[in-house]
Amino acid sequence: QVQLVESGGGLVEPGGSLRLSCAASASISRLFAMGWYRQAPGKQRELVASITSSGSTNYADSVKGRFTMSRDNAKNTVYLQMHSLKPEDTARYYCNYGRDYPYKKPDWGQGTQVTVSS
Repeated sequence: QVQLVESGGGLVEPGGSLRLSCAASASISRLFAMGWYRQAPGKQRELVASITSSGSTNYADSVKGRFTMSRDNAKNTVYLQMHSLKPEDTARYYCNYGRDYPYKKPDWGQGTQVTVSS
């Protein structure tokens, strides 16, 4: 069972930047897309970014142009570079396989909290 460990969150002022990392305990299948998700209090978890095995990315409209996702298959790690952060980006961020992963996803990690506030 792959374990996912997210890190890099914190408290940042509006307009600031953060870089999140997600390390997997075992090999992430290179065949499937990976995603970054977030969940704000009282809201459902949403997919904000995904990256295919070939490196093609997709972003939710709310983060397009501000967030960049990347992956390093050799390190079993995915990243989310976030710029121009807004208070509405405040949430706990998680990584996992993308929405179309055909098998049972690994258990969700603990996530990493991102708080955007002045």
